[in-house]
Amino acid sequence: MAVDAVIFDWGGTLTPWHTIDVAQSWLAASGDPDLARKLGAAEDAAWARSRDEHSSATLESVLEAAGVDADDHFLTNYHAWWEPHTLTDPDVPELFGWLRGAGIRIGILSNTIWPRGEHERIFARDEVLALIDGAVYTSEIPWTKPHAEAFHAALAAVGVADPARAVFVGDRVFDDIHGAKAVGMRAVLVPHSTVPDWQRGHTEGEPDAVINRLADLKAVIDAWR
Repeated sequence: MAVDAVIFDWGGTLTPWHTIDVAQSWLAASGDPDLARKLGAAEDAAWARSRDEHSSATLESVLEAAGVDADDHFLTNYHAWWEPHTLTDPDVPELFGWLRGAGIRIGILSNTIWPRGEHERIFARDEVLALIDGAVYTSEIPWTKPHAEAFHAALAAVGVADPARAVFVGDRVFDDIHGAKAVGMRAVLVPHSTVPDWQRGHTEGEPDAVINRLADLKAVIDAWR
């Protein structure tokens, strides 16, 4: 079976998973514990809507919901806190280079509130941005994974019309595996993350393959090709 493109989730898939306290990002940004709690509650509400309604949110909408008019200093502190938690997995440059060499397009589909520019800055920092053929960040569209339209947008971004000719790689069984399979893609699970119970969806998915590290994807793709 042909593989024309591989589309990756970002957080917990292309970034090594580790447990963090996201509330600390808001405290770092605001310096105010009460305001940080309001921001954390607004972000939690946005992710709950993503889980239940598959609707997207933006950083701006979270700030607005918390009644915060963020200045450059606030945003700089916020993103600086995240800097050590966004490092690209060491397997990625070689894997992306191998995919490119095999004539397979590389895509990104991430459930995120961050703008495209922040994700592209991170990929550029880690020297893989030039290897990405198309990316969809849900902060730019109305839907989040596992909504079918999010996956169709990602397929369009890498120029693949037939979902059966594309593979999705992610760490969340509901958002990534169930969502990709529902539109006809093959799906590979990288079981890195411990998903909080409140973020879990109500439907599980069955991956076509499971890998323990991204470098193992090459053998899976070779077998399918």
